[in-house]
Amino acid sequence: MELCVIGVGYVGLVTGTCFADLGNRVVCVDTDKPKIEGLKKGRIPIYEPGLEELVRRNHKDKRLVFTTELKEGLKGAQIAFIAVGTPSAAGGEANLEYVKAAARGIGRHCSGDLIVVDKSTVPVGMGDMVAGIISDELESRGAKHAVSVVSCPEFLREGSAIHDFMNPDRVVIGCRDRRPADKVAELFKGLPGKTMITDLRSAEMIKYASNAFLATKISFINEIANLCERVDADVAQVAEGMGLDGRIGSAFLNAGAGYGGSCFPKDVSALVHIAEKEGYEFRILKSVMAVNEAQKRGVLARIKRLMGTFEGKTVGVLGLAFKANTDDMREAVSLDVVAGLLEKGARVRAFDPAATEHARRMLPQAQYCEDAIGAARGAHCLVVLTEWNEFKELNLAAVKKVMKTPLLVDGRNLYDPAKVKKLGFSYQGVGRS
Repeated sequence: MELCVIGVGYVGLVTGTCFADLGNRVVCVDTDKPKIEGLKKGRIPIYEPGLEELVRRNHKDKRLVFTTELKEGLKGAQIAFIAVGTPSAAGGEANLEYVKAAARGIGRHCSGDLIVVDKSTVPVGMGDMVAGIISDELESRGAKHAVSVVSCPEFLREGSAIHDFMNPDRVVIGCRDRRPADKVAELFKGLPGKTMITDLRSAEMIKYASNAFLATKISFINEIANLCERVDADVAQVAEGMGLDGRIGSAFLNAGAGYGGSCFPKDVSALVHIAEKEGYEFRILKSVMAVNEAQKRGVLARIKRLMGTFEGKTVGVLGLAFKANTDDMREAVSLDVVAGLLEKGARVRAFDPAATEHARRMLPQAQYCEDAIGAARGAHCLVVLTEWNEFKELNLAAVKKVMKTPLLVDGRNLYDPAKVKKLGFSYQGVGRS
């Protein structure tokens, strides 16, 4: 098919590239001219394993095109995807200005009948709003094109987005009319997973409900971890025992320093705001957010328990991105922890395999190192904040040799406490006995 993807951020670039790799012709549109020019030259603006190769191959084969002109992108398109950002606004609700701008642009520039797919995470009812905006623009220029709006939320995990796109658990498509929904479903034909066709608003709610539930699992196991520390139980064993129950499952039961990223924080906040707008208090999700903020602060408390004081001490930080296999720093735990350490008078030496350049701009007072050993050198305490594989396999004996004092705060529970203590470290995990 002929496709247009509006917005070349994380979701838009992965979506457009994967559809091109499935044999469609895709035009990706973004107003950021330097980003588009870079993509034309094979420069990828985000870190995502495997994406660079796919972009270059499909661009070379002319299945993947980049432009700043929406009119060019919509010319001949059968389906247009809105994949722009919906960041949190001041009150916690989703900021919809980019979605609305995309809808206006579609109404002004589409040259024929079109199916418009909301890929952005949008509040319930946004599909109707997008349809209304497009209709108004078409009417204002006297165009008679038939435009249908479909919701097809994304479920891509940063760090494994290509795998998730090509191997979906489910494809959710919501629409008022079955025909455009079936047309969108054709794009996913041949991929595994169930294709579920719903009404428009249910599809929009599925995305929010999914992310909110996963965030709830994380905050729940973090609460259990905090209690485990007080009763001398081991949260790793508790989580394993819980996860063996098929009704619960093991996914997202990893206790640690809290969640971050581009989705969970803003989507949980947006769902609370949606509920408040409807006169309903979403008490569980308010607690989920409060627990997560406390969990971030808890890292500083664990460091202080081991180190005693921050003033004049050096802390090595391993991991700055909000999770492994990405360079995304949005709502990362490291932002709170590093800023807190610096504010309390500590020096910070940090390392991340992918996110260092972003971190330099956001936390300029920290010192950035070339590897984990560099971050540990001269440190009074080493703190692990991101679960990169190279940290899991770290030579801790070598790390200990370059540290001033062998103190280790494991914010992602990567290590076996007994083995670490045997090496001579004073160890503090999250919920470990």
